[in-house]
Amino acid sequence: MDDDDHTTRHRAVPSGRLARLGGFGRLAGGVAGGMLAEGARRLAKGERPRMGDLVLTPGNAARVADRLSHLRGAAMKLGQMISMDAGDVLPAELSTILARLRNQAYRMPPAQLDRVLRQEWGQDWRRRFRHFDASPIAAASIGQVHRATLPDGRVLAIKVQYPGVSDSIDSDVDNVATLLRVSGLLPAQLDLSPLLGEAKRQLAEEADYVREGRQMQAYRERLAGDARYVVPQLEPTLTTRQVLAMDFIEGRSIEALADAPQAARDAAITALLSLVLRELFDFGVMQTDPNFANYRWQPETGALVLLDFGATRAVPPDTADAYRRLIQAGLARDRDRIREIAVETGFLGAAAAEAHRASVDRIIKAIDDALNRPGAFDFGDRAFVPVVREEAKAMIADRDTWHVPNVETLFVQRKVSGTALLAARLKAHADVRGLAAAAIGADQPS
Repeated sequence: MDDDDHTTRHRAVPSGRLARLGGFGRLAGGVAGGMLAEGARRLAKGERPRMGDLVLTPGNAARVADRLSHLRGAAMKLGQMISMDAGDVLPAELSTILARLRNQAYRMPPAQLDRVLRQEWGQDWRRRFRHFDASPIAAASIGQVHRATLPDGRVLAIKVQYPGVSDSIDSDVDNVATLLRVSGLLPAQLDLSPLLGEAKRQLAEEADYVREGRQMQAYRERLAGDARYVVPQLEPTLTTRQVLAMDFIEGRSIEALADAPQAARDAAITALLSLVLRELFDFGVMQTDPNFANYRWQPETGALVLLDFGATRAVPPDTADAYRRLIQAGLARDRDRIREIAVETGFLGAAAAEAHRASVDRIIKAIDDALNRPGAFDFGDRAFVPVVREEAKAMIADRDTWHVPNVETLFVQRKVSGTALLAARLKAHADVRGLAAAAIGADQPS
């Protein structure tokens, strides 16, 4: 969730199906008007604009970001998911839309908040608390968080879901998918239905706060005794499908680590990488949302506060096995085997691997060389990234070979990539090879 910066405006969330459909209708109308104006401008200059160029103008980018932020729910959540996963691949204009969605969320007006809480807790809900702060301390795509104090002095964080979110998931996801199709960004032959279906399922699970509470408690039990992590205690008497109550845990933004000593940054990222590997190979369960706001940092102890367990999902054994085999090939520095396993397991499409064999091999080489430099891996050294980006250009341009990996792999890779992105942001160092080898019980080749 995004911290409250005290500048965001209150704006009621459209909760009914017709209201949300009207919101998308206004978005489509605004985008269409922008397209007509931009098309006329380009035709007057003698140009023949592409559909994608007309959709992704700066003006339309602002319209889309604002409207999805207003609608919130699955529409905004899906946009955030895409932006973290594919920000370096998408056109700059669409990346701008989606990046804004990570940091832009309107708050419910107090009257709408009161209606939600009366529905969940009853008319006299305020009697349950010594104090309830009506101004949220954080807000995100499907809910906002309030600080509250019980009569006995215990301080809680109360996450309240925006009204209408769970009922609008299917239509919101379909509408965002239509937006991407109309933009011309996705090839018509690319079948997104398995991914969209899984996105709907996961978003429905995220909208069930009772389920999230159970997942949070399970993580608290798994990590009990490990001082590197803090997981809030659930308050079940106040938790419903649309309200999640837990202990309020003090902590600073994870990005505040950027100003911390190198050792503190390294320890935090090592702890996060260790957790990802334990989720993959030990727990068989992973919290797959790597949003930076889902972590807090306690400078006094160096502990990481883990928040938001709505995106927790089981990791199928064959998915874990695919990562195990890739790690084994990587530790052996067998680049041909890495490419073969990537195709076998669906990380990479067979058509793309065949058509762009040289580029794939150069990408693998660049990453392999970076990971095998002496000492801990320096996430702040991004020298290999331009090589990967340049080699990927031809593959991205070849829309006939685009490939949608297995959905389970996509969700796990989202967590892996997001953790690496945070490590790069913090310029952290970590013994990636050693951590990976220990996780699969392998010896590192000398």
